[in-house]
Amino acid sequence: MSMHEVWMPMHKSDAIAAQVAWPDQEGAAADAMDEIDEQEFQSVYDATARPILAYLTGVTGRRDVADDLLQETYCRLLVRRPPAMDAEGTRRYLFRIASNLLRDRWRRGEDRAYPEPAEAASPPNADTQVNLQIDVRTAMRAMKPRERELLWLAYVEGMSHAEIAEAMGLSAMSVRLLLFRARKRAAGLLRPAEERA
Repeated sequence: MSMHEVWMPMHKSDAIAAQVAWPDQEGAAADAMDEIDEQEFQSVYDATARPILAYLTGVTGRRDVADDLLQETYCRLLVRRPPAMDAEGTRRYLFRIASNLLRDRWRRGEDRAYPEPAEAASPPNADTQVNLQIDVRTAMRAMKPRERELLWLAYVEGMSHAEIAEAMGLSAMSVRLLLFRARKRAAGLLRPAEERA
């Protein structure tokens, strides 16, 4: 997904007003557009789109859903961006929007199950790394969406407990506990079957 797929429908106040019911549509839409211009948006998009798309794809397991959520994430940034944010603040804000969009989908009952990947034929002398990747994918499918989200933010994005808390709308203490439980569950799922029995 390119920046223009997100930006182009959003650069006109009519497009913004169609998505958000503003009390004062003209003034609010103009204010939203004043806060971020196309060049600034391009810079933010270039710096953040890949990790957010990877996060959404990793948690949902579906690229098509991740693309839709990514577009909605940037649309919301254009409409609701708080003023005076540095690059890291904007990145955390975007992850929070993406996390909220994921939870909204799950609350509506959409995409509850992590889809089964297409079975790939393995060469006869498959590398241990390939087997580990398959095991991790299998374990992720068996985990709850929130557990996948926590593990992704902690280990793929390298976020601290405080950053994860901000992105997910939780307290840092809750993140520590939930992340501990998610790691424990993942470790249990990654143990060989004979050890689990």
